[in-house]
Amino acid sequence: MSFKFCLGEPVATAASAQPLSTAAVDTKDAPSSTEGEESKPRFTFQVQPKLESQWREVDWTEAQRTSLMKTVSSYKPSCEEVTRARILLLGPVGSGKSSFISSVQSVFDGRVINRAMVGSSSTSFTKKLQSFNIRGQKGEAPTGLVMCDIIGLGDGEITGLTLHDILSVIKGHVPEGHKFSPDQPVRSETPGYVKSPSPEDKIHCVVFVVDASKILTYPKGLSTTFHQLREHISDMGVHQVALLTHVDKICSEIAKDVTQVYKSYTIRDMMGKAAALLGMSTSYIVPVKNYSSDLDLDVNTDVLLLSAVDHILQYADLYFQDNTSQKTQFR
Repeated sequence: MSFKFCLGEPVATAASAQPLSTAAVDTKDAPSSTEGEESKPRFTFQVQPKLESQWREVDWTEAQRTSLMKTVSSYKPSCEEVTRARILLLGPVGSGKSSFISSVQSVFDGRVINRAMVGSSSTSFTKKLQSFNIRGQKGEAPTGLVMCDIIGLGDGEITGLTLHDILSVIKGHVPEGHKFSPDQPVRSETPGYVKSPSPEDKIHCVVFVVDASKILTYPKGLSTTFHQLREHISDMGVHQVALLTHVDKICSEIAKDVTQVYKSYTIRDMMGKAAALLGMSTSYIVPVKNYSSDLDLDVNTDVLLLSAVDHILQYADLYFQDNTSQKTQFR
């Protein structure tokens, strides 16, 4: 499977593949398919001009980064019973969950760090429940934000991560550091099991994380998994949002200049495909570029990351607001 990276919609060019767009495809530079290649899907990105204006307004300035940092560092849950909002990141192996946590912490540390250990694209480095209280800038108290990292979806029998285990994490029953095992699902006999979780133990918002460069190649069953998860999590009254990571891998313009993210046809189209995969509106999804191979911070990348955190915290606060008048969720 080959890709060209530029601004435009992804379009299937193989004779046997269904087109992903109704727009015409320029094939004059495409190599002719041999008889043996006709059954193999081949994708390229159609060249299109950038949008004249951003389809989401973002202020790409140092002042905006400073403002967003202040918003996040001063955040306090709108619930007297809780001092920190606990956010659970869920997504396939290699989607960028751990990288996102490290990238957000990097912004506050003023340098690129790897706080949450990151594995390869095919193997989940995270094997247990790990909670990261995002630290403020040097000399400041920790923020009111805790990001929880667990094993990636899609490891199957290797991880033992089941729907039951995920829901147990959200309900606050799973102890910190619990290692997930295929033959030992979380139950009341699990060492450290929290029988009566407090509001502080529970998850207050779930963030689904998907890789923009893999949206078209994720197995069909993953969408069913996401839809199942969303149905059960919604029944628990927990709001969900999503991150579209690795946007720089599907558009070379964004790799050079992240401020083009909301002017890109490619990203707008991929956001729609992510929405279909997850079964949610694009208004819940935000694109991000993690610090994966970078050694230095970038103001615009920081703004995009912090905007995503602000988006997440808004939905965490909806949980607290919903439950202020409905204390049954905390019992």
